[in-house]
Amino acid sequence: MRTEEQNRQLAEYFKRNLKKGYTEESLKFALMRQGYSRTAVEQAIEQAHKELSEKAPLFKEKPMINYEVVDEKNQPVKLKKSFFKKIKDWLW
Repeated sequence: MRTEEQNRQLAEYFKRNLKKGYTEESLKFALMRQGYSRTAVEQAIEQAHKELSEKAPLFKEKPMINYEVVDEKNQPVKLKKSFFKKIKDWLW
């Protein structure tokens, strides 16, 4: 039976290595090959995700993405609407 301290250490292992760029699957495989049970690894992953999500910033609004098409001379190009988009705009 795993103690709470061991579960916390496994969760820290996951958080540290996920930040380094390792995939969850590779970390699970490595820990299971070292003798950790599947349930202990799954619990550590859940705890790591929970702790990481608590630190994540909350977005209050969606970011607006603006783009502009330019020609070879860096002049903006005006795009024409297709026939179907004009019909769709007209119907809605």
